[in-house]
Amino acid sequence: MLCCLCDLLQLLAALAAVLLLLVAVIAHVTARKMPNLHRHEAEKFFVGNNGEKKPFPSIHDRPEKDLSVVVPAYNEEARLPVMMDEAMQFLEKRQKQRSSFKYEVIIVDDGSSDKTTQVALNYSKKYGSDKVRVLTLVKNRGKGGAVRMGVLVSRGKIILMADADGATKFADLENVEAGLNSLKPWPDNLAIACGSRAHLEKESIANRSMFRTVLMYGFHFLVWFLCVRGVRDTQCGFKLFSREAAARTFTALHVDRWAFDVELLYIAQCLKIPIAEIAVNWTEIEGKVDNTFLFCVVLFCIAYIEKF
Repeated sequence: MLCCLCDLLQLLAALAAVLLLLVAVIAHVTARKMPNLHRHEAEKFFVGNNGEKKPFPSIHDRPEKDLSVVVPAYNEEARLPVMMDEAMQFLEKRQKQRSSFKYEVIIVDDGSSDKTTQVALNYSKKYGSDKVRVLTLVKNRGKGGAVRMGVLVSRGKIILMADADGATKFADLENVEAGLNSLKPWPDNLAIACGSRAHLEKESIANRSMFRTVLMYGFHFLVWFLCVRGVRDTQCGFKLFSREAAARTFTALHVDRWAFDVELLYIAQCLKIPIAEIAVNWTEIEGKVDNTFLFCVVLFCIAYIEKF
């Protein structure tokens, strides 16, 4: 038994050495000194109700809506309708109950090769471009880059990041909103509420292989050791920001792809933005990829970028 344990520790040590070498190369090649905030000319406009192109606003403008929902979507023509039907039903119901409530949904097509944009535009036609807007990126940026582009053209006082797969149900928005409000009074209107699946961890471990479980715990340790402390689940794609918190964190974000959430929360903690972690329901969605190993690699890149 002891011999097996020693072999396992040696294997993990060798894996860590390879990982560090890989990270050093990736960090050297990919590190940016400035966040990528560039927008192509076509990305500055959305399609209005009459088919005309209209310029997107800026997050630095005064807010016009109570809530903005930013939905990053890459090749999501099949799963997007399920998520959007649920979201719009929830938001329309809230508006009927409270006529003063104003919202918008911004679907960001992250350079898809399928009909994601067309599916999204169908919702814009159905509900109007004041409620549903589509931002189609010229090239794929990655989930972090897509969310950032959506956030930067949002009009809401608070901004929700929600995955296109619908893994978290929209009814949980009320719980996350309560978590955000619990942080009041917000210093300089800065606050973030993160949906969390940490309460489901024991159940998920029972259904995972030992290798994936080791990687998961390794990822959690690296998050705690290098970047973010006090948030157990940094990866849940259901996060709510005050407008000011979204503007400050997303304009400073370097990582556009895997583990961008970790850097985002790291930036928030550096800026001393209060963060609440709120339990949400979550469903395993077919087609999602487990990138835990890649997350571990990128975490070191984040530390490299932020410190150098």
